Amino acid sequence: MALHEDSIVIDGLVIANWSRSVFDDMRRGGLTAANCTVSVWEGFAATVNNIAAIKAQIRDYSDILTLVRKVDDIAQAKRDNKTGLILGFQNAYAFEDNLGYIEAFADMGVRVVQLCYNTQNLVGTGCYERDGGLSGFGREVIAEMNRVGIMVDLSHVGGKTSEEAILESKKPVCYSHCLPTGLKEHPRNKSDAELRFIADHGGFIGVTMFAPFLKRGIDATVDDYIEAIDYIIDRVGEDCVGIGTDFTQGYDTEFFDWLTHDKGRYRRLTNFGTVINPLGIRTLGEMPNLTTAMTRAGWGEAKIRKVLGENWLRIFREVWKD
Repeated sequence: MALHEDSIVIDGLVIANWSRSVFDDMRRGGLTAANCTVSVWEGFAATVNNIAAIKAQIRDYSDILTLVRKVDDIAQAKRDNKTGLILGFQNAYAFEDNLGYIEAFADMGVRVVQLCYNTQNLVGTGCYERDGGLSGFGREVIAEMNRVGIMVDLSHVGGKTSEEAILESKKPVCYSHCLPTGLKEHPRNKSDAELRFIADHGGFIGVTMFAPFLKRGIDATVDDYIEAIDYIIDRVGEDCVGIGTDFTQGYDTEFFDWLTHDKGRYRRLTNFGTVINPLGIRTLGEMPNLTTAMTRAGWGEAKIRKVLGENWLRIFREVWKD
């Protein structure tokens, strides 16, 4: 507990149903900062509404929350015993076809944007469709994201589009929440070659614990999650790996029906059935159990601190404009 409480703890992806109870659980779990999803399928106007709503919550709950615009805000959140909220998208859908919206969102505080969510959009192709690669508009989007300091996320993006995005970006990109196909074959998981490619090009890998992608599915425990993190570290090293849990705390099955509708009315490419987080880390408040499991697996203190948050901190510093 002492090590966990002293460490910078950054979750690379949380898509919870934002409420005081969720934020209290973040504090209970010792989260210093988290990339919080505020847009997936929403267009520009609806996404602005979402941002306005979460900023209102940050003001209302300023005793435990703060907005993260720059890396120093994360360090300050740690000193103030608060959780810093990093605004992020899981789809470039909100950019619509207007490059000017990218800077507008950056000015609002958005710092991480995933290019595609499972299927094709104006930027490129997701991991569930035949991958045509990065579009010409997509290349312009990446250049603008680089310019204004928004990190490119490729978690749900297809292999060819991801490879081209990695090569196109002048700044490091990330898989904010993924798992390896070496432990379980799934369209959302990444091959050893894909993991090495992003790492070799200065990118970052956040490891998710989303049960359908783990080797033992809903029977998984926090130790299975550690196994997945170690599997990736064994292939790319411990300096470019962190956590990206993909917590969906506070949502019910209706949310997953909306989230996974994919592109096209009544069309669904994903059907996860029961979704339950690994035993031992089923809520944000149980995050200290992750540090305990790392210790149980024989990890040294330096490795634990890096994966818990120091690695994310470094990569954010390379990408964001302070």
